[in-house]
Amino acid sequence: MQQLATLPAGTPGRERLRARAIEAWVPMANRLARRFSGRGEPSDDLQQTAMVGLIKAVDRYDADRGIDFAAYAIPTIIGEIKRHFRDRTWSVRVPRRLQELRLAINDANNVLTHTLGRAPTVADIAAHLGVTEEEVLEGLEGARAYQATSLATPTGGDTGTMELGDTLGEDDHGFALAELRLDLGPAMATLDERERRILTLRFYGNQTQTQIAEQIGISQMHVSRLITRALGKLRTQLA
Repeated sequence: MQQLATLPAGTPGRERLRARAIEAWVPMANRLARRFSGRGEPSDDLQQTAMVGLIKAVDRYDADRGIDFAAYAIPTIIGEIKRHFRDRTWSVRVPRRLQELRLAINDANNVLTHTLGRAPTVADIAAHLGVTEEEVLEGLEGARAYQATSLATPTGGDTGTMELGDTLGEDDHGFALAELRLDLGPAMATLDERERRILTLRFYGNQTQTQIAEQIGISQMHVSRLITRALGKLRTQLA
């Protein structure tokens, strides 16, 4: 790694040396990724994220600082994995500030619970973090977006078969249909008597155009044109 760090970009052989360095530290990156397995993210995604952290560590490593590469790479890779969880595992997208505040609140809660011997209050957490109580409450509210509740979650109904999704409302198309029926009356009134009769026979009587033509005494083609013209008038009135 020290040899790679001393070679400026564009130096012949540097890319080959860089690739060898990355390959040599892949096992370490994979081990770090496995630490975070079982938290809801696919193993392949965690390994890819760890590889991104490893590449960043290789490219940013400065041997002149006197720090061993492993000591620099491990926090870099872990930071990349934690950033992946922070950005990808929230059920609802919330601002980065609230995501970071949630993590800080969790850490403060653990520390204060140990030091105080009780569950900390909002005021305790605010004082520990140096923020206002309103900001703590905002962070706690934002934390609810971290994990969604499945719509298949049982809700304890009388039959024991009711799920959360069964309790949620949905659009009632009956209201739109009722409004349409109210508007349809005045719109039908704009048609002449023959047009209204033809539409009634066709759409309420479920008769074919041929049957309507025989009743009214006109051709089936004429019935088709009258239906098209009448429907055009209705669309204009109901628009």
